[in-house]
Amino acid sequence: MSLPSSTETPPELRAPPEAVRALSPTQVVAVDDDRSLAAHTQWIEGSKGERLGQSRLLLSGLHCAACAGLIEEALGRVDGVRVAEVNGAAQRAVVTWDPARTRMSALIAAVRRAGYGAFPDTGAQAVVQAARESRQAVWRLFVAAFCMMQVMMYATPAYMAEAGDLSADMAQLLRWASWVLSIPVLLFAAGPFLQGAWRSLRERRIGMDVPVTLGIVVTFVASSAATFSADGPFGSEVYFDSLTMFVSFLLAARWLESRARQRAAQSLDAVMRRLPDAVERLDASGQAQWVTPGELGIGDRIRVHVGQAFAADGVIEQGSTQVDEAVLTGESRPVERGPGQEVAAGCLNLGAPVQVRVTQLGAQTRYQRIVSLVERALTQRPGFMLSADRIAGPFLWVVLGLAVAAYAAWSWIDPSRALWIAVSVLIVTCPCALSLGAPVALIAAAGELARRGVLLQRLDALEVLTRAQHLVFDKTGTLTEDRLSPAQTVWLRTLSPAEQSSAARLAADLARQSAHPLSRALVHADLVARERAREGALEGASPLSCDWQDAAEQAGQGLQARLASGSEAGVWRLGSAVWCHAEGDAPERPAVWLARDVQGQWLPWARFEFDEVLRPDAASSVAVMQRSGWSVHLLSGDQAASVQGMARRLGLPAEQARAQCSPQDKLAAVEALQARGDVVVMVGDGINDAPVLARSDVSVAMGSAAALAQARADVIVLSNRIGDLLVLRETAQRTLAIVRQNLRWAFFYNLACVPLALVGWLPPWAAGLGMAASSLLVVVNALRLTRHSAAFPTAEGVAAEPRAA
Repeated sequence: MSLPSSTETPPELRAPPEAVRALSPTQVVAVDDDRSLAAHTQWIEGSKGERLGQSRLLLSGLHCAACAGLIEEALGRVDGVRVAEVNGAAQRAVVTWDPARTRMSALIAAVRRAGYGAFPDTGAQAVVQAARESRQAVWRLFVAAFCMMQVMMYATPAYMAEAGDLSADMAQLLRWASWVLSIPVLLFAAGPFLQGAWRSLRERRIGMDVPVTLGIVVTFVASSAATFSADGPFGSEVYFDSLTMFVSFLLAARWLESRARQRAAQSLDAVMRRLPDAVERLDASGQAQWVTPGELGIGDRIRVHVGQAFAADGVIEQGSTQVDEAVLTGESRPVERGPGQEVAAGCLNLGAPVQVRVTQLGAQTRYQRIVSLVERALTQRPGFMLSADRIAGPFLWVVLGLAVAAYAAWSWIDPSRALWIAVSVLIVTCPCALSLGAPVALIAAAGELARRGVLLQRLDALEVLTRAQHLVFDKTGTLTEDRLSPAQTVWLRTLSPAEQSSAARLAADLARQSAHPLSRALVHADLVARERAREGALEGASPLSCDWQDAAEQAGQGLQARLASGSEAGVWRLGSAVWCHAEGDAPERPAVWLARDVQGQWLPWARFEFDEVLRPDAASSVAVMQRSGWSVHLLSGDQAASVQGMARRLGLPAEQARAQCSPQDKLAAVEALQARGDVVVMVGDGINDAPVLARSDVSVAMGSAAALAQARADVIVLSNRIGDLLVLRETAQRTLAIVRQNLRWAFFYNLACVPLALVGWLPPWAAGLGMAASSLLVVVNALRLTRHSAAFPTAEGVAAEPRAA
């Protein structure tokens, strides 16, 4: 099923005019075009097998916590939208929608009708939109600041002149001049506050722009009334200087906050902006044509120039180069790639032009899977952020109540001061800092971890990590590298050399049906043996041509398949000793057994033993983890001798290393720790680890892990460095410390400033300055997480610079 083209729109998909009234006909055609959708939409399968789009939208006009909820509600009302997730700090949305019931233009129109900007989230559009918003913010700030300076100049004589020095006509003229200069501040510079308040009230919600707008409007109306009639109900005092001053302060703080949020998210954005806008495709005759990545197909040949990113996964056919794979691994050191070697989408070509044959496109590439993970981080709102949002709503009602009470009380005490005291209360208590404190810190932390090749799928995991007591590792492919070196082959039956060679080739061919590390090692050893045989170093049998049927893999046990033809025809197994009915002492090394079904009885044929290769930093990192208070456990499906040998190499107590664990055994072990009230972090990589990853409090998958394990994980360590778990924990602790600092500051700021405003010691301009400074302070504090010079702990116990992506 494909999306309807823009020229052949079925009647059932023809949206009514009001559904797309914010878009011109040309824009509707552009955003609904299949090629346009390919740049920001991933097609997935729904629970009932239907085709769904998962699209990224870039948003604008979000200035408070309530904005994200308003946009989610607007999108949720569109027929065909399954899920809409919005992150205000990152100004991004991910929308899952049914192309049979709606279109992209309807989604964008829904957001625009709610009063916000929405655009397809492509690299070029993001840059243009950021530049446009920055220009608008600077212009608003310039107008407010310029008018503020002029109004302050006109207000100064009234403050400085002695009695009788300033005539009534001159004083009135200065007031009229201040009133004229305040109009552009109200209508243009303060536009975002007015629009935000109107959107909130239209949706029957109280957003943070409401008290600010009330303060601005009330101040302008009261000062205007005093200018036109000094004997009116609002008295004779004017506050144009305070009005223009606190609008300027708020705009300056908002502009700085916007720049800070962009900086916090730029590391994550950089991960998502690696694909080129155009690529050079070669036809059969070698002629080149520039096309978009969406126009490429499997098998196409493309030329990738120096400095350009690879647009798809592929294999180099001509040329050798150096490739920056930091987007996949977090490692900034380039790697050598030549003919026959694979390259991945999003990686940068640094050495020389190469020709590449495309093997994977779109959602099938490793890069696109990483982008999907980043999207989760950019759109997710953790539980404690939602709690802050829930607190902010009732708090705003308290603010409005305090302002009314202050006005009523001061109308009785001193009517001349009642108005500006109420305005000060409205402004100073606006909980912007409360809503900014957590999201900016979390986005900054996610960006900094992404620079090291650690991707967060669930931001809540950072908070849980700070409380974790147990770290549980799977062994193969997690603590060890995903490669094994062959040690020896033990033949369990008497076979001639030719039969041994044939059986080894048969085992390797069966192993090709599995992605287990032991199976991959067996295949690799066979490939090396064949290469050596071709070079004359060995005399091996000719390659087998095996016709395997009914292949089935049982998690934690092994692989079974039926060989349909040949002298070895029958059912074979490749897996654990128990699975293959092998008896005798288990080797200390990792091993896989080959067995054959002979008249209903399984006869073990051979045992293939391998030496595990520990990750370079595994032993030292585990030592640091134990010293830092983590209780480290090892759960593995391998034999006891192999697992205990690994435990000794890592310095783990024997009782904290369990062997021959099925997926159910691993799940039970984690549940037993949780039953004691402890928090458990599970690190795994295989398909059989998916259940226990889903059950643990925080789940971590390595970059080389199976897709199912990564889908169930909260964190993915693309770098495959065990030491990055230390960085993850340290970052989590720093992030939560900063979030708590921000929330404490927001609380004590309001606790201190509200009484000052209520007793009349805080004029409106000072209230505006205090609110702006408070919001800016929490953002700057959160940005401490992005300092690239910050030292991270390493396995060696010394500080090291984080690797830049």
